[in-house]
Amino acid sequence: MKRRVMALMLAGIMALSLAACGSANLSAAVRGPEADDGRIYIDDEAVALAGSLASEGMSEAEIARAAELRAMAVEAFDLVNASRIAAGLPELTWDDSLEVCAQVRASEAAVSFSHTRPDGSDWYTVNSDLMWGENLAKGYKDASSLVSGWLNSPTHAANILSPEFTVCSIAVYEVGNKLYFAQEFGY
Repeated sequence: MKRRVMALMLAGIMALSLAACGSANLSAAVRGPEADDGRIYIDDEAVALAGSLASEGMSEAEIARAAELRAMAVEAFDLVNASRIAAGLPELTWDDSLEVCAQVRASEAAVSFSHTRPDGSDWYTVNSDLMWGENLAKGYKDASSLVSGWLNSPTHAANILSPEFTVCSIAVYEVGNKLYFAQEFGY
């Protein structure tokens, strides 16, 4: 009897976890000041990797595709702000430094879809001075379905509609025909 109760409890917890995330294609994280150990981490290697995505060595086709993906990220950002306005919240401001962090996290999500980075460190260690909330997603084809997916998930919507956050950036990373998204929030 105890095993059956335990199994039912675990199944319920797993179901609630999946429901809270809304989809297996979404993941959200947030950290608070109480989680800050006072150190500032900046992963120079990862930032350099993000910078190389827009390098001079890209072909014209790669540059054009990068522009399309950035336009999708900006469209998603605009939809996020429209949702905030509808909820009576101020708009978020796009932050270029946070965009670099988002690009790093989007590329890492393609390797390991998790709020733990591929090297095992916490998601916010790309730049712990800037990153205070994160939404990840994969497999969406356009900005509208992406933002709808985030808003239909309580944990993602909580990040998007947090009155605490004032800045945000979104990045898209493509592997084959699959898109990976990272939305980073800050103060």
